[in-house]
Amino acid sequence: MFWQLFVSFWKIGTFTIGGGYVMIPIMEQEIVDRRKWLSREEFLDCLSLSQAMPGVFAVNMATCIGKRLGGFRGVLCAVAGNILMPIALILLFAVFFRYFRDNLIVERIFMGLRPAVVALIAAPVFRMAKSASVSWRNCWIPIVAALLIWLLGVSPVWVILAAIAGGLAYGWMESCRGEKGKEGSL
Repeated sequence: MFWQLFVSFWKIGTFTIGGGYVMIPIMEQEIVDRRKWLSREEFLDCLSLSQAMPGVFAVNMATCIGKRLGGFRGVLCAVAGNILMPIALILLFAVFFRYFRDNLIVERIFMGLRPAVVALIAAPVFRMAKSASVSWRNCWIPIVAALLIWLLGVSPVWVILAAIAGGLAYGWMESCRGEKGKEGSL
């Protein structure tokens, strides 16, 4: 089990280009669909927790999934597998990049990768939105948040704090509505 965990996260870390969020569909396919180590709901729980925690998203995901599957040893195997190849590639890249950084072909390759990275990030966002019951009634919330950050330059910290306040207010209103329903039925 621990060797399989290491190898799975090694593959995820090795063949993912574009950062932690690009890993989401690959992780989901490997962990949920192929290996069936976690249910989709458990995977989404790890995803939510990993996004809320400080640090590198991919390492947070490996930590959460490793902990659920094998405790401390699972964490070591998943995190080591996840970061081993990217660290080696970054070191190798850093050594040789200074020779190629002004090369027009290299610049065009990186520009060509951008749309693919956007698509790889967009696919799990739509899948997660469906799993999180985002509908046409409430899809305005992430759209407004993105526009506030992008167009108006509002700090993401303020958007997150406003979302927390809004979520707490909504939860409180729903609990009050539920208590009124119980009083009427007595």
